[in-house]
Amino acid sequence: MKKIKLYNIIFPLWFLMFLPPVVLVTLVGNYLIDSLVVIGCFYAYKLVDRGFSLKKFYKENILKVWGFGFLADFIGALVIFALNYIEGVFKINIEWIDQINFDPFSNIFSLIAVLVCIAISGFFIYYFNYKFVYNKIEDRALRHKLALTLAIITMPWTFLIPSKILYRNHL
Repeated sequence: MKKIKLYNIIFPLWFLMFLPPVVLVTLVGNYLIDSLVVIGCFYAYKLVDRGFSLKKFYKENILKVWGFGFLADFIGALVIFALNYIEGVFKINIEWIDQINFDPFSNIFSLIAVLVCIAISGFFIYYFNYKFVYNKIEDRALRHKLALTLAIITMPWTFLIPSKILYRNHL
């Protein structure tokens, strides 16, 4: 029988947002945040002056914003998992990779890696919203503002939460 080694058994705190039943809370939370940002953008960019109705604008876009946002968060999380996987498969011990999950602020390389993963998610949030959600808006500058605002505000900033706050007394 083949032995299996478990690497990085301490899950990062943000990882919990993808596990049932917490994923339901995450989905609801993301929906509420996305709703606030979509409505905020509607008023901030004065879309009513451009002939948009808040009710119609919201109904046409919120599910796409929400779904693509969660997909983008998942893509960023996959990059973090890939870093951990590479470390485990090649049996290398790189401290900053371990710290990505436990405390990204303890090492500059860990922090940079997490910020890059957040930026990757942000890129996809922007791309999906620009290309697929707001693609019917002909004004490219407005489409860019909407997609960029959503990307910056709704990026998975939770990736920065150190997991050590859960495990402080257990290690």
